[in-house]
Amino acid sequence: MPNIKSAKKWVRASEKRRKRNLDVKTRLKSSFKKATVQGASSELVRGVASAYDKAAARGIIHRNKANRKKSRLAKQAAKKG
Repeated sequence: MPNIKSAKKWVRASEKRRKRNLDVKTRLKSSFKKATVQGASSELVRGVASAYDKAAARGIIHRNKANRKKSRLAKQAAKKG
């Protein structure tokens, strides 16, 4: 545990960010899986793609990963629909 006051605050803030980022990543994974299993309606695909873009913009995931996931989802939707 840090002794300096600002370092203690930094630890609390980084833990809060870690939990928030983990929550977002979990929701992304769940929505991706739901979209792939359900036959992926175009509305659902758009929502998932938007969520990946937002996560990438906030720096929660890398933008290349977001693009890769969106591409794979679109590819599956085109194959099913």
